[in-house]
Amino acid sequence: MDLTKRFNKQVYKIAVSTIRQFDEQVSDIEDIIKLTLGEPDFNTPEHVKTAAHDAIENNFSHYSGMSGLMDVREAATFFMKEKYGVIYQPASEVLVTVGATEAISASLLSILEPGDKVLMPAPIYPGYEPVITLAQAEPIYIDTTSNDFVLTPEMIELAMSEHGDQVKAIILNYPSNPTGVTYNREEVKAIADVLKNYSIFVISDEIYSELTYEDQHVSIAEFIPEQTILINGLSKSHAMTGWRIGFIFGPENLIAEIIKVHQYLVTAASTISQKAAVRALVEGMNDAAVMKEEYRERRDFVYEQMTAFGFEVARPNGAFYIFAKIPAGYQQDSMKFCVDLAKQEAVAIIPGVAFGKEAEGYVRISYAADLATLKEAMKRIGYYIKTNS
Repeated sequence: MDLTKRFNKQVYKIAVSTIRQFDEQVSDIEDIIKLTLGEPDFNTPEHVKTAAHDAIENNFSHYSGMSGLMDVREAATFFMKEKYGVIYQPASEVLVTVGATEAISASLLSILEPGDKVLMPAPIYPGYEPVITLAQAEPIYIDTTSNDFVLTPEMIELAMSEHGDQVKAIILNYPSNPTGVTYNREEVKAIADVLKNYSIFVISDEIYSELTYEDQHVSIAEFIPEQTILINGLSKSHAMTGWRIGFIFGPENLIAEIIKVHQYLVTAASTISQKAAVRALVEGMNDAAVMKEEYRERRDFVYEQMTAFGFEVARPNGAFYIFAKIPAGYQQDSMKFCVDLAKQEAVAIIPGVAFGKEAEGYVRISYAADLATLKEAMKRIGYYIKTNS
């Protein structure tokens, strides 16, 4: 009896992320420096850990409500108002999720039906397409490589004219993984001005909102709140990846439907983590500031080094990634390039193809590592470029 042939047919159309596959593939190489995963190298702030310890001692070990504890929802809406000027009601317009990943899944599975289309600027984080595929919808990629990875209103208009009423949603991810590109106020407003003309959902993944290096982050929910399903969380801003706390913000009528899917996916987020989140969002509102300054220094160093090596790089102004075009004269197959680099010089970076066919010929470097590690990694990459020219 072979029950593997009886799975949902959509499961056969998805795979484990290429990022994770590659990371595991090179992990056993001796002395490997891994600049692969999007995880802060900082530890969770001590005062946040103390809040979790207190929650355990006070027996906050039971289910919370489906939407999450009221105090964390109040803290989350306070944070969003103070930081980005977007206003939500804690009782009805926010859900606490198991990380931004669950927020993405709950949102997409709530709105998509077979045959729907979802617009996405490319290259883009690969966590969206599998969920779209499971919902029997279709991702439509908007290639931004010719514009330094910046999505424009004209690109959206063209995609809408080609796909019309079949478009159910657009996904925005800024600051962007993998490119580090983000948008200023004028650019966000221009995109919003186009999208408000269409009856589509705007799923805005703003998980890196606290890691912008030039301008203050601007949420598209400021301009089109009635269309926006806003996703955020604490993984990047407070170095809390393992705590698994994310948020969905949106109008009450949208949240009332999404909560149904959220409930059956996870019931509720960890109560202990939620109590820690309250401390992070209120007393630790600016915890990201120290991390951001270190990331800025690392960004400048890696950008300068990679540019000197001959890589073409759109200077990132958010997140903690460098997305670099492999120089002419070297292996242009990004997977082969990265495998060869790992084997020869024991440096692991992510092949661009992990972020879609538009990203072939590029590589992504996570600079969420200390400066000493980055200096050694750049030394090894420089040697690789020199000896393989």
